Amino acid sequence: MDADKWQITRFPAPVLQEPARPVEEITEEIRRLVERMVDVMIEYKGVGLAAPQIGVNLRVFIVSVDGARENVNVYINPEIKVSGELEAHEEGCLSIPGVYANVKRYKKCTITATDLDGQRFSREARGLEVRAFQHEYDHLEGTLIKDRMGQVQLISARKQLRHLREKYEENRQASGA
Repeated sequence: MDADKWQITRFPAPVLQEPARPVEEITEEIRRLVERMVDVMIEYKGVGLAAPQIGVNLRVFIVSVDGARENVNVYINPEIKVSGELEAHEEGCLSIPGVYANVKRYKKCTITATDLDGQRFSREARGLEVRAFQHEYDHLEGTLIKDRMGQVQLISARKQLRHLREKYEENRQASGA
């Protein structure tokens, strides 16, 4: 893996639309990946970021609900159990800039994951954190906010999604891919 190439990956890149692979071992490369993810999340003023969002098809995401580097938590090979009622709130996504959608998410969840020391842990979440966990977990499953939009929201986002597809195709052709 080439850390210099780890930049925000935009829709419709295939890595964003396929399930991510499990991390087999916590290596220095995984640690570098997480460091780069933190840098990118902070740079783009996000509260979470999944590895597929920087083009790496691995089951890793980070969350910092206040966007502060010192409050970033790492979730490797996470499992999530949702509970409670559904609640709709507007969400955006660093990989689909300019597109916002009211997405229904569960109000509570328990996440079990591995940290960078290889230790399994569990924690419960509510509020913005529970939304961030579900959003980032969706990325590991190959699900984007556009996949959670209703027909009316998709119609209103159609122009921006088309623009992102065209820009992606231009970039692919320019790079000879």
